[in-house]
Amino acid sequence: MRRRAFTAAISLTAFGLPAGAQSLKDLQGLEGLFGLQRQPGSQGPQGGPGLAGISDLDANRGLKAALETGALAAVKLLGRQDGFLANPQVHIPLPKALQDVARLLKSLGLGRQLEELEVSMNRAAEQAVPMAKNLLVNAVRNISVADAKKILTGGDTSVTAFFADKTREPLQDTFLPVVHRSTAKVGVVAQYERISSRAQGLGLYRPEDPTVDHYVTRKALDGLYFMIGEEERKIRRDPVGTGSAILQKVFGAMR
Repeated sequence: MRRRAFTAAISLTAFGLPAGAQSLKDLQGLEGLFGLQRQPGSQGPQGGPGLAGISDLDANRGLKAALETGALAAVKLLGRQDGFLANPQVHIPLPKALQDVARLLKSLGLGRQLEELEVSMNRAAEQAVPMAKNLLVNAVRNISVADAKKILTGGDTSVTAFFADKTREPLQDTFLPVVHRSTAKVGVVAQYERISSRAQGLGLYRPEDPTVDHYVTRKALDGLYFMIGEEERKIRRDPVGTGSAILQKVFGAMR
């Protein structure tokens, strides 16, 4: 709903809109981007021209800038000490099957190993995320008109879906060796195999992912895409806070 109105922020010609649609104001619902409404004839911030002062070129630049800024902010937030471990929104827990039998495993003297395993998985994700920067930026810079339409009309998860569709497969290939190097340093793979083998031997555990590295990689990517969406929403709510002139111009005009 919130992103539907931002369809007007992409080139009218590129989207094949009628020739009579000469300005952003000709498209309905633009102000709905921020969940705000403006009465007809009202002005932008400080009495400025508002939406009528936004060119199609600036609107296109604004969308790309918002996506790239959000992606880079997410990488910075997650690709550091405690980026995953201390953030409940993206924290990587033990695999569900291990959580289900954690009490039993602790009774068998494996409580400390379970704790170390969980910390190590989050550290591995923090090590891998910075490797995503170039692929994410390239995805934004090569965005197609069809991709833009999906983002603008796809609801609150459309940004996440865009990045996942364009980068999940190559990033999985990029993350896996990075995750493996990180997990190997702290012995997490050996811990995982020891714990999971014991649980499987008791008939209590069947892993969802083939290895701990695959599990960490999947959860790291899920967390990354989620955080990109969160950062992009922050930009729309507070464009001035980004310090970007184009974001302030495009998104500020809609406030």
